[in-house]
Amino acid sequence: MNTTLIRNGRVITATDDYVADVLMQDGVIHAIGKNLAVGEGVRIIDASGLYVLPGGVDTHVHLQNIIGPTVTCDTFASGTRAAAFGGTTTVVDFALQTAQDSPLEAIARAQRLADPQVNIDYSLHVIVTRVDAQVLADVRHAMRHEGVTSFKMFMAYPGVMMADDAAIFQMLRQVGADGGMVALHAENGTVIDLLIREALEAGHTSPRYHALTRPAILEGEATHRGIRLAELAEAQIYFVHVSSNQALKHIVTARAEGIPVFAETCPHYLLFDDSVYNSDEFEIAKYVMTPPLRTSDDQKHLWRALRYDDLQVIATDHCPFCMKEGHLGYQRQKMSGQHDFSKIPNGAPGIETRLVSLFDIGVMQGKLSLNRFVQLTSTTPAKLFGLFPKKGTIAVGSDADVVLFDPAATQVIHAEHLHSQCDYTLLEGRTLRGQVKKVFLRGELIVDGEQWLGREGMGRFVPRGTVQAF
Repeated sequence: MNTTLIRNGRVITATDDYVADVLMQDGVIHAIGKNLAVGEGVRIIDASGLYVLPGGVDTHVHLQNIIGPTVTCDTFASGTRAAAFGGTTTVVDFALQTAQDSPLEAIARAQRLADPQVNIDYSLHVIVTRVDAQVLADVRHAMRHEGVTSFKMFMAYPGVMMADDAAIFQMLRQVGADGGMVALHAENGTVIDLLIREALEAGHTSPRYHALTRPAILEGEATHRGIRLAELAEAQIYFVHVSSNQALKHIVTARAEGIPVFAETCPHYLLFDDSVYNSDEFEIAKYVMTPPLRTSDDQKHLWRALRYDDLQVIATDHCPFCMKEGHLGYQRQKMSGQHDFSKIPNGAPGIETRLVSLFDIGVMQGKLSLNRFVQLTSTTPAKLFGLFPKKGTIAVGSDADVVLFDPAATQVIHAEHLHSQCDYTLLEGRTLRGQVKKVFLRGELIVDGEQWLGREGMGRFVPRGTVQAF
């Protein structure tokens, strides 16, 4: 059935809040109005008491990504299914340029892996690790012909993925001029590596030293450096997973100066603080992500920045590794660092719990309005990464990616009930208010309560346009 009418739901977009009927036909939103009349053969769903939200857009996920000697434990199939149950209908993953290949080969390789598996729509950022004339030519081709308009670079992990300042500047200059976006992982990688070596030489091997060797001041320094490179290049820039006020204060200052700086934070930086590291138990490895969790004071600054648009996006940085070695056959996961914190793969799961956790701690606690909630999790990521208005809103002509959300429901989070292949969740046992009830991808019902109706391979690669600055 390719025509569905959602009746009497409360439609929430980044700017609007009203009760209406929404008619989905042939994959797009066909009409919005009061008491819409339809003929026979139309599925009718009563959404009284429910929010009608645009499908979530998560622009920072790592599915089936090879990271060092291991791989993230969610495949494109399992990860996108988990995303769908969490109300996310579009993700942007990563294509890694290796030392041996080009950005175009990285895109093709990632698409070959993803296309047979994805349950929701997806796109790709390219991680650029090497810059020369041919790479720059390939980047321009990717933007013009492949629908890939964003590129991630690392200021951390020397010898693995770190790019030097000149390479970052070259990319900013070209990609910015062509209307695309360079996303930066901002940490001072060489100083961090020195601190790690010194900690290990002193016999400090437990997971809490991951946080102690990645201090916030080094995130702040790299963020400031990245901003000045973007200013020189006259380009827009995007900072991923901002965790600290040390980084945030430079972003706020730059935006006040009129520099087009954009940034995201992640739910885990809003849900947890560095008090979790007050132990030498290996269980802390589940909180080993990069950057690490910061102080409760940093959290307050993040919330303020979200409220006043100094942070524009909440993405998950879903980068899952199992705590139990061999779980579902995955090797060299978190236990790899049992005797050396630097060998713990950095990352945590979160793709399925983004919307409900932010609704609970943000909307229900008065930190975010409903409109701002939608703006941060769907509309602005779609705008910044060239997906809007196809994605990110409920409007006539937009893709019929729709979530029916019950604000009155409560749920207790347990890893065994989630759909990720990761064997833990940071939210284990936590009661959250709000629940995803139904999810439509291009008008097709793929999640109905606890029932999965989607199909592997039904997701599509979405070519993206340029940044829609605002």
